[in-house]
Amino acid sequence: MTGALATIMREGLARPGCRIDEVSGPGMTGSEIAAHADLVEGLLREAGVRPHDPVHVAIGNRALDLGTLLGVWRAGAVAVPVHRSAAPLTRAAAERATRARLLVDGLILDTIADADPPGRTLLDGAALVVFTSGSTGAPKGVVLGHDALARKLAVLDQLLGFRPDDVVVVPLQLTFIFGIWASLLAIRSGATLVLVQKFTRATLANQLAAGATVLAAVPTMLRALLADGAPLGPELRAVLTGGEALGPSLAQAVCGSWPAAELVDLYGSTETGSCDFHHRSGAAGEAGSIGTPTEGVSFRIVRDDGTPASAGEVGELRIRTVCGMHGYLDNAELTQSSFEADHFRTGDLARLRPDGQVEIVGRSKEIISRGGNKISPLEIENALCAHPDVAAALCAGVPEERLGEAIHAVVVLKPGLALTVDELRRWASANLERYKVPDVIVVSDTLPSGATGKASRAMVSTFTVEPVS
Repeated sequence: MTGALATIMREGLARPGCRIDEVSGPGMTGSEIAAHADLVEGLLREAGVRPHDPVHVAIGNRALDLGTLLGVWRAGAVAVPVHRSAAPLTRAAAERATRARLLVDGLILDTIADADPPGRTLLDGAALVVFTSGSTGAPKGVVLGHDALARKLAVLDQLLGFRPDDVVVVPLQLTFIFGIWASLLAIRSGATLVLVQKFTRATLANQLAAGATVLAAVPTMLRALLADGAPLGPELRAVLTGGEALGPSLAQAVCGSWPAAELVDLYGSTETGSCDFHHRSGAAGEAGSIGTPTEGVSFRIVRDDGTPASAGEVGELRIRTVCGMHGYLDNAELTQSSFEADHFRTGDLARLRPDGQVEIVGRSKEIISRGGNKISPLEIENALCAHPDVAAALCAGVPEERLGEAIHAVVVLKPGLALTVDELRRWASANLERYKVPDVIVVSDTLPSGATGKASRAMVSTFTVEPVS
């Protein structure tokens, strides 16, 4: 029993030039990855994995990780990518959410729960459960289907035109949808995929100089790459970006640095299968434009009362796509509330421009977008408040040129206690992934509040940009 993505990978890996290289490892040929997948499939079947069972996959951006995904799919199971260096709290939350019994790390099979996971019809035909940050602070397990993602890859193949002779460099983690689809598309095309375990400017500069033809990176990575002058990219023909807003100055810098390369900005969410809109360099654009819908996508922009917004009027962007999620794992209520009829509610504020392009003008959700990572402020607040000396905490994203948004936190201590900012930062670093640790922490007597007296994340920057005395 296999799904559509397993078939796509098998066919791609069998193409003569297909291979997956690693910046920090030996890499593997297509046939070696296929052989690894066969071994993983055997391990899972021997362990009694059932059809549609969730299986955690330890991800380190290794070539064998993609073979492990294929092995999970060939065994008829659903892959749950979890980074190998994820914080213990993050791993535990994912394990509680999926109730998976097994975790695969390379060829090591670990039992992470005593009982088999419950049967869930939502997982029928599913390929992945990808966790994203939720407004409640709890992880949201987005269930993505084989057929839907296979359709999206076909659309992206037509849109982006990957070739067998391409060298596709991916410094994106394979726990997130951007890194996943870019890697699968490279394999589908029989190209050489280069996985980057840890982003540095020097690493990417070396890859570009060595003949990379396609680079997939979030805008934060592009800013860092261009910070000290653009590295040479003699073979570069395409730069794919997304995950956060691409400012016009950065877009101009990328196009000016590699004039032979096309810049493609892709907008979408995990829930919609990613890449719902695209904007190409050379097309008319201005700040915030996400371009036009990709094939199979339609949209509407609506006012707060649910009525259609007029052209040029700001409203919430809602998306309909045949490539969307099955739903949120074990959360039918959240799934239902995330849709208006058959349109996904993005939470982003947008308007339709006279040229037919869609322009993002703001965010109605409170999720922080830092360096392309989507982060729940409540998750950070909970971690800070777990310190025995902390009475309350409030976090928000504050605009920042390099990261898109930086994480600012205001903390109130319990009476009579004196905890330093450095101690708080060490506490956060021990309990959260590095990219979730606040960039700015201010200790205050009170939390920021709005006109109603309620704690207000919108007011956090008034405390942290100009710290209280």
